[in-house]
Amino acid sequence: MKTNTLKIIIVDDDVHMHDEYKNYFKTYQDFELCGMYFSVKEALFDYGYCLPDIIVSKVALPEIDGIDAIRYFRKKNRNVHIIMMSPEPDFEIIKKAFKNGANGYLTCPVSKKRLHKALNSIKYEGATMSNDIVKKVISNFHRKSYQFLSDRENEIIDYLCKGATYKIIADKLFVTTSTINFHIQNIYLKLNVSSKSEALSKLREL
Repeated sequence: MKTNTLKIIIVDDDVHMHDEYKNYFKTYQDFELCGMYFSVKEALFDYGYCLPDIIVSKVALPEIDGIDAIRYFRKKNRNVHIIMMSPEPDFEIIKKAFKNGANGYLTCPVSKKRLHKALNSIKYEGATMSNDIVKKVISNFHRKSYQFLSDRENEIIDYLCKGATYKIIADKLFVTTSTINFHIQNIYLKLNVSSKSEALSKLREL
């Protein structure tokens, strides 16, 4: 193996994708696939055998999800590069992944070309994001905000305008529904309204 060849492990519970990954890496020059795992626990148990340079992991995994796994992998090697994968470009999940220390984010399914491009970006630039993720991040920074509302209240308003329920908003923001209800009551007070429909109507006027 060449000294500049980077070692990669994949954590993906989709058994059908494992054969795809094998085929992908047969054509890569600078990357060696040294392990594929169905769970984070398996990857952590076998970590010392491979000592990867880059970890590519799905977000949704059994027992320990990919985002929570970042801190476990960082304990093994604080400098390892980690790319997250998920089917949907959910901004809150993307934000949480990078907050936890991810170096990249891709949407599934990941083709041979896209994966190779992402690995090269990690190798030469230290980070990677697929185009749809970039668009999602930019659109969220461009969304309308109201100065008299806090950042969290603006996030909640954005979800309410999209028709999300309190439970969906709570799940998206990783908080309880009672926390969302607390913020909603504050929003109502600031707008001097008493219902969701009144709040949305007043915001449209503003």
